[in-house]
Amino acid sequence: MTHAIRIHTHGGPEVMRWEEVPLPEPGPGEARVRHEAVGLNYIDVYYRTGLYKSPTMPATLGMEGAGVVTAVGPGVTHLAVGDRVAYASGPIGAYATERSIAADRLVKLPDGIDFRTAAAMMLQGMTAQYLLRRTYVVKPGDTIVVHAAAGGVGLIMCQWGKHLGARVIGVVSTPAKAELARAHGAAEVVIGYERLPEEVKRITGGAMVPVVYDSIGKDSFMASLDSLAPLGLMVSFGNASGPVGPIDVGMLGAKGSLYLTRPSLATYTAKHADLERSAQDLFDVVQSGAVKIMVNQTFPLREAEAAHRALEARQTTGSTVLLP
Repeated sequence: MTHAIRIHTHGGPEVMRWEEVPLPEPGPGEARVRHEAVGLNYIDVYYRTGLYKSPTMPATLGMEGAGVVTAVGPGVTHLAVGDRVAYASGPIGAYATERSIAADRLVKLPDGIDFRTAAAMMLQGMTAQYLLRRTYVVKPGDTIVVHAAAGGVGLIMCQWGKHLGARVIGVVSTPAKAELARAHGAAEVVIGYERLPEEVKRITGGAMVPVVYDSIGKDSFMASLDSLAPLGLMVSFGNASGPVGPIDVGMLGAKGSLYLTRPSLATYTAKHADLERSAQDLFDVVQSGAVKIMVNQTFPLREAEAAHRALEARQTTGSTVLLP
């Protein structure tokens, strides 16, 4: 047997239960992983509340983990028992001491990356990778806006954006988070999004920006659009304040022939080769020291309810790891 945090109904953090479940045997093309660390991400909240639908109930939450391969199923040739691995993709099920998962979703960890760092960085780090390197290819001299700049994805994007030669305008909710964002590469910081377009106009001398990365959603959507230069790209990749409602597509034209996208890590890493390239790009910048992963909070896995409460109350900074 193993243990997992499961939900039997959607709702607040209190719906999560620490339960004993059968130890899964890996099927064809699968590997079983004993978790050494599990990542906490806002997408876990979306599944818990029902904003994102889980395929079955009860459901084990969690998208990201790192650990050791304890068994492999038929047809798996690129992994062996004892390999150190990590992952950051569906299906959900990471909030467990041990689980089976499709082997092509796993990547081997370099010797220089420990389990806690891996669990803290795979989903957030590969999200930053596709946002900065594929959704909009950040170039030296670009000025970019990053919402939630003191969060897990935000701190990585501030560092990586600076490394790529961009000037990062970070958006945060408190002065303390502003200092954290500055310390990790943000050249400018705006507290709150209500005056964001005015601040971006001031910072850029009226030029505005070619791209805004917005993980807040409903509350910040219009402010983000109004911060873009003509032909700018609005990247809406999260819903921390709730999902963006229906919009008038003609508005994009009126505001400067803007582009709008709602990308996901699942799409960008659907092919194993893309997953490997994304992970390697992340490993390279972390091992070079250009990006430092900040594990600022840890919770026992069985106390995932407390971790969710802290995350939703914006009491966390950087990355949070759950320890089985």
